[in-house]
Amino acid sequence: MNLRFCCFSPASESNRNRSRHGGENYQNFCVFNCNELKIATQGFSNQIGEGAFGSVYKGRLQDGTVVAVKVLSVELESMRGEREFISELAALSDIKHENLVTLRGCCVDGANRYLVYDYMENNSLAVSFLGGEQNRMKFSWEVRRDIILGVANGLAYLHEEVKPHIVHRDIKASNVLLDHNFVPKVSDFGLSRIMTDNTSHISTGVAGTLGYLAPEYAISGRLTRKSDVYSFGVMVLEIISRHPVLAFDLEHGELFLVQKAWEFYTANNLVQLVDPALEMNYPEEEAIRFLKVGLLCVQETAKLRPRMSMAVKMLTNEIDTKDTQVSLPGLVADLMNIKLGQKDLSRSTISGASTNLSVSSQHTTFSE
Repeated sequence: MNLRFCCFSPASESNRNRSRHGGENYQNFCVFNCNELKIATQGFSNQIGEGAFGSVYKGRLQDGTVVAVKVLSVELESMRGEREFISELAALSDIKHENLVTLRGCCVDGANRYLVYDYMENNSLAVSFLGGEQNRMKFSWEVRRDIILGVANGLAYLHEEVKPHIVHRDIKASNVLLDHNFVPKVSDFGLSRIMTDNTSHISTGVAGTLGYLAPEYAISGRLTRKSDVYSFGVMVLEIISRHPVLAFDLEHGELFLVQKAWEFYTANNLVQLVDPALEMNYPEEEAIRFLKVGLLCVQETAKLRPRMSMAVKMLTNEIDTKDTQVSLPGLVADLMNIKLGQKDLSRSTISGASTNLSVSSQHTTFSE
């Protein structure tokens, strides 16, 4: 595979020119060579992130532009890394949106694949907001509200405006990056799938993160846009409450945030879920509305969840949710107990879909 083929760019001189960044421009983004990226990242010495599919390094291009470079190593047997590389290119090479990370270019060098993005000064939502108490106070109600609305708008664009539509498949706090003004950018499209207008679902291996994972998708492997809606709903609850999406308790076992939110909702006391660090410096009615929209997005019955464009209107109060009833949220917990039992957690099967489980102190992640 050569550079021009992998980046889906014709090789004619008419659409190719030397970029001011260093590298060759192919229409909307740049094809770099490996040496340029090594120089930019000082030999890949400044690591700023680690994902399921590769490491991310901070770099500076020839014109001074600061970028983030993701390095994917291809595993030849499974072609893991290659699939993620192609998925990112397919999703991001020709679309632009304020709330989607900008892909600047790519590079292929042997078994390595490189993706170059705009650098995000405030890292990910998971690192900046959930990672430490020292940053917590930067996230006022207004900042949290704008992050939720930004992610909602980005997903609505992917689901309903881009043709063909794109399902992200791994919406979570670590995949939302924040620029210097805390504007959210949905990132990491390595698991994303394309969906045409006349397609109701896609059958895939189960991929995603436990706690954010839509239960009907985990059971059947049938991926729909409502799978992303579920993950978004979980993240809304997480941002407003700052509770962990999934906690482990020796006495009670797994404790899911959607369960806790449902208990507060049925007790007509949703406001108690709001992060106490906000110290009542938030509009109570708006906070309750956001939490209710989060619960509407995580309902067990997928068809009851709103489309992302409708969720945006609910969040902004263009659609009144006061009299909207919320039904029981869906969980993957029971499925895990039934399907996994005492099996080896390093490799298990859910409804015939082969998955890998990577267990950390924070999340359990499924990948194809």
